[in-house]
Amino acid sequence: MQIAEKPLLRIDATPYGKSIKLSPQGPLAPLAWPFLEIINKIFKDEKPIINGPDKFIFSTWVPPVPSLGFNRMLSAQISSIIGRKVPDQLSVAVIRACPNDCIHCSAPSRKGEILSDQIIIKTIQESLALGTYLVTFDGGEPLLRDSLPQLVSCVGSRAIAASFSSGYGLTDDLAQLFKQAGLYALRISIDSPYQDEHDRIRGRKGAFKDAINGIKTALRSGLLVDLFMVTSPMNIDSLEDAFCLASDLGVHELSLYEIVAVGRWASHQDDVLSPNDVRKMEKFHREKNRSDGPRVTSLPYIMGEKMFGCFAGRRWIHIDASGKALPCAYMPFSFGNVKEMQLKDIWDYMSRYGWFSKKCSCQMKDNAFRHAHGSKFLSAEEI
Repeated sequence: MQIAEKPLLRIDATPYGKSIKLSPQGPLAPLAWPFLEIINKIFKDEKPIINGPDKFIFSTWVPPVPSLGFNRMLSAQISSIIGRKVPDQLSVAVIRACPNDCIHCSAPSRKGEILSDQIIIKTIQESLALGTYLVTFDGGEPLLRDSLPQLVSCVGSRAIAASFSSGYGLTDDLAQLFKQAGLYALRISIDSPYQDEHDRIRGRKGAFKDAINGIKTALRSGLLVDLFMVTSPMNIDSLEDAFCLASDLGVHELSLYEIVAVGRWASHQDDVLSPNDVRKMEKFHREKNRSDGPRVTSLPYIMGEKMFGCFAGRRWIHIDASGKALPCAYMPFSFGNVKEMQLKDIWDYMSRYGWFSKKCSCQMKDNAFRHAHGSKFLSAEEI
């Protein structure tokens, strides 16, 4: 099956065991091979969510094959190889309000205006023009924004749209609206597979039940569902139980992020994952993707130096609730405001910034980076 065709490059996908294999043809094929070899290795060694015969979905983080979004993902990688960086991912905080009071919230401020629909839509369209293939809605609790289905529908076919949620307020009718609007995946976040511990971290009794109900509701609507857990010293020993919960619920993916010392957790720089913890997550990722159950994505592994590197400022732009453009949702210093600047100009500035010039792991764990940028970090009230 031909999945991408450019004047100087064609990419074919052929069945390969339980997965697919990508092969480039044309003058640019030598440039495409290094990236495609990484993709093919991942596809070969790990289980997809859906495997054909007419559609292949590897992950909730990756557009389906075939699709215009997947074509654009490959184009973005080729562009980066020849020195033209593309903001693969755009995330937008569409609301500040949230029913929870998480002890590790990276954006704890609930004060100030939020972006208008007009500005958000303009930003999405500008990011699509730059080559974005994944648009994510963040918060606060995004489901509290009444216009979210309309915002999702603006993403269209050029990219996949996803939204984070705690599960709060998700009804069957709302889930159907998201499905009709084209939402690709809903990421329901948990902090622990145990009810009392999840509620403690979220600062509200009933938060765990909201998450479980949200998952069941989203699955009934036909949405892809990702159980998203920010992994920390508080839950690193609960990975197996989190996987069992994901399996029992029938979600499509379990994604593991790692806690970052920012926002309410900014003073806890010693309460983050150790290198051994990150290696444990990589081993968990590898083992579970060779067994039954939902797909597992350990983002510290995927975005580590051995794989694709940290996306911040290289492949990701995050827009906070006030319009400030950040390199990622966990790196709180601004390169401009979308209410005042074109996203293209912001991206030109951000992508040429010296600290984002090479592949690396999360720089918010780098003391030299934090020391160099401490005065630029936004306060909790500004985020």
